[in-house]
Amino acid sequence: MNDLRRQTPPSPWVVRFAPLIADTGPVLDLACGSGRHARYLAERGHKVAALDRNAEALAPLEDLTGVEIVAADLENGNPWPLAGRRFAGIIVTNYLHRPLFPAIIESLADKGILIYETFSLGNEAFGKPSNPDFLLRPGELLEIVHGSLRIVAFEEGIIDTPRPAVVQRICAVKSSTASALPLPLP
Repeated sequence: MNDLRRQTPPSPWVVRFAPLIADTGPVLDLACGSGRHARYLAERGHKVAALDRNAEALAPLEDLTGVEIVAADLENGNPWPLAGRRFAGIIVTNYLHRPLFPAIIESLADKGILIYETFSLGNEAFGKPSNPDFLLRPGELLEIVHGSLRIVAFEEGIIDTPRPAVVQRICAVKSSTASALPLPLP
């Protein structure tokens, strides 16, 4: 089947908060899989780095204008492949590798937006992932960004679509000033 097959739509959480990302800023779609968010953000005019370890999954993105392919295994102990780069936005969905959080936060530019959504403890009742290594503990995303990012929105609980699951999701901004004004909610 060609890459014109039915694409999975972007996460409503990503769609809701993507307008907060600076219009001219580059975006990282981390562990992007088939690139549903890379496509969405490129269509919005962003330059997107689409990072995943599966080069085959990245292949359909190669001809997309504004999308840079980065094939890298983030869990093999190699250095962060984007060292020194800063992003106006970083999108992570359905992926958890805790050792990456310092690099993710460091890679946000000042006023950069982190949009993160993944599975949480309790998801084992709905299927995979069910391994606690791949499930956030209650409030874990809040703990991770505390002291580094300002929280714009956070949710934790059961969702029904695209399938029933237990998730945590956060939108947070990196600010060099502690008294930064709140962002308007989309």
